[in-house]
Amino acid sequence: MESAGLFDLDPVAAPVRPDLAGSDPAVSSADAPLAVRMRPRDIDELVGQDHLRAAGAPLRRLVEGDAPLSVILWGPPGSGKTTIAHLVAAATNRRFVALSALSSGVKEVREVIATARAARRRGGDPTVLFIDEVHRFTKTQQDSLLAAVEDRTVTLLAATTENPYFSVVSPLLSRCVLLTLQQLGSDSVRQLVRRAVTDERGLAGRVRLAPDAEDHLVRLSGGDARKALTALEAAAGSALATHAGPAPDGADGPADGADGAGADGDGADGAGTGRDRAEPDRAEPDGAGGVEPVEIDLATAEAAVDTAAVRYDRDGDGHYDISSALIKSLRGSDVDAALHWFARMIVAGEDPRFIARRLIIFASEDVGMADPQALPVAVAAAEALDRVGLPEAKLNLGQAVVHLATAPKSNSVTAAVGAAIADVQAGRTGLVPRALRDAHYSGARGLGHGTGYRYPHDDPRGVVTQQYPPDEAAGRDYYTPSRHGAERAVADRLPKIRQIVRGTASPPGGGSLSEVRAPDAKAAGADSPNPDANPDTGGAGR
Repeated sequence: MESAGLFDLDPVAAPVRPDLAGSDPAVSSADAPLAVRMRPRDIDELVGQDHLRAAGAPLRRLVEGDAPLSVILWGPPGSGKTTIAHLVAAATNRRFVALSALSSGVKEVREVIATARAARRRGGDPTVLFIDEVHRFTKTQQDSLLAAVEDRTVTLLAATTENPYFSVVSPLLSRCVLLTLQQLGSDSVRQLVRRAVTDERGLAGRVRLAPDAEDHLVRLSGGDARKALTALEAAAGSALATHAGPAPDGADGPADGADGAGADGDGADGAGTGRDRAEPDRAEPDGAGGVEPVEIDLATAEAAVDTAAVRYDRDGDGHYDISSALIKSLRGSDVDAALHWFARMIVAGEDPRFIARRLIIFASEDVGMADPQALPVAVAAAEALDRVGLPEAKLNLGQAVVHLATAPKSNSVTAAVGAAIADVQAGRTGLVPRALRDAHYSGARGLGHGTGYRYPHDDPRGVVTQQYPPDEAAGRDYYTPSRHGAERAVADRLPKIRQIVRGTASPPGGGSLSEVRAPDAKAAGADSPNPDANPDTGGAGR
């Protein structure tokens, strides 16, 4: 059984010892990527993830071999998942097998389990099975692990960048300890970069990183240690070549598979680098043989990496978390935050039609009658996107974001629709009142349909007393307008309308028409059709 290229391991049948190449970063080849050479040699060298490295913590117990705990490592790229796998592989008295969900299936998993079971019966070393990108396994493939994990035939170590509550089947998740790795902070990435500059496994002091260049690498890494070290390696190679100095081993640029933008298992996570030791904040040692280190300036660093790492997965948590942040920022009327999240989605390549749909929904859900123009604006932005396309249509979508964020807010329509649907689902339904039934066809009058219908336009107020809901819903108030924005006028007008409709108001002439009807309403009685000719104001669509 091969290790899918993740580790240089012996076949499954042979136990892997810590002195084998591939399991101990100290013996990584000189031409290996910088991020691989700088992998930590024990758990105490890890940088970041302090919440998982405490004495007695599941991660430390797994690495040190104190307990056969099956673990799922969940974290963003460059946070340390593959690094932790290497530390586990280096532990003594355990057989370590690595698979990638990208290239393995049920057949390979069953072979590993069978070999582990046979070794267990012979009293051999326990087996640790590492599966990278486990979220790419199908449900059937994940189910094939259940029995072996349950009886500890294998100790499972699975890594994923996707939310395991969605990407890992529940039975497997319940049999494992879930460890969440956090994105590395700027201080942690800075520490890794500085150590890589001075450490003998890294650049060995042959270069010196200018402060602004260091800030650039840290900022644009986006908390991804692998990306930071890969960019550092490229910048070092460029600086050394420019100054015609002797390039350090492996510093000619990123080797194949070391691109920090790749899958988490394709290169080193670099979550920890260099053995902890006393060192100055910015060490500037002389290079090999007393040669003055070559400086990596800002221009060189910018040439190595000029675009920040935007963490966004259109099918995973990035998609849902950032779109949720956009909607909540709009709802909270923070226009600047809304624009930030909108920009994150655009830069990351989110489908702009998804953004447009969310804005249209928001216009009715959270703005509603407080600003009736919000919905036309959102719809217009979606239409502009359809006609213009990106990149120009980002301006139309951005205008809609600004309009919705700064508009007065009301969820009264949302609450009203929800209340009405709840009544219907609860069985509060009934027959259509006889006066409202369709009477356009022959014989309808004989059934009494339309009898007694009162045509509202014949009343000077434009509103008449008449029962519109079924008996079971009569008198139910679903819509309660807010007093925000344009809805304030509706809130003032609605009680008068309800009084008239329900027969609790004064007779015609007792109130002003303007108090009931909207200011731009047409005068009652003008060009009104004969109610006897068409008693149903919508029946023509039948």
